[in-house]
Amino acid sequence: MNKKLLFIPLVLFMGLVVMFMIQLSRNAGGDDPTKLESVLVGKPVPQFKLEDLVEAGKLYEQDIFKGEPLLLNVWATWCPTCYAEHTYLNQLASEGVKIIGLNYKDERLKAVRWLNELGNPYLHSLFDGNGMLGMDLGVYGAPETFLIDANGIIRYRHVGDVNDRNWNETLKPMYEALIEEAQG
Repeated sequence: MNKKLLFIPLVLFMGLVVMFMIQLSRNAGGDDPTKLESVLVGKPVPQFKLEDLVEAGKLYEQDIFKGEPLLLNVWATWCPTCYAEHTYLNQLASEGVKIIGLNYKDERLKAVRWLNELGNPYLHSLFDGNGMLGMDLGVYGAPETFLIDANGIIRYRHVGDVNDRNWNETLKPMYEALIEEAQG
């Protein structure tokens, strides 16, 4: 047997060690490998025409995202994390945070029942039954939340639930900065 072949596992192991060291160094420098960037950050909300979740036939277009900073929350009744998040969204709405809901790949009647039973934190509720707007937004699943400025430009994408920790540490400072930017 060729003695050089015996070193292949050692070389592969050393390569893995170097790769892990590089990633750990990046993580220590603030790089979050779990963060999902969106190619839409810095771009307008994609064009759409969707019905209101509750009032079928009432249509909305992307102009509902203009005028003031707000959150676009993607949710569905089949999503257990959305259920856990919903109470917090109600709290944020009661504190004056503007939220538009995008009901994603869901059954309309179940979604309307959800809002009637759990409260409705949304200024408008868009019904995206076939998931086309979600697809245009690059949504992987629910919940996801987009922070949108007063000009309808997507400024940040948050994957996962909105809760007290990530709201206060990340989303709230950005939301407040967008409000100041819009006022000033």
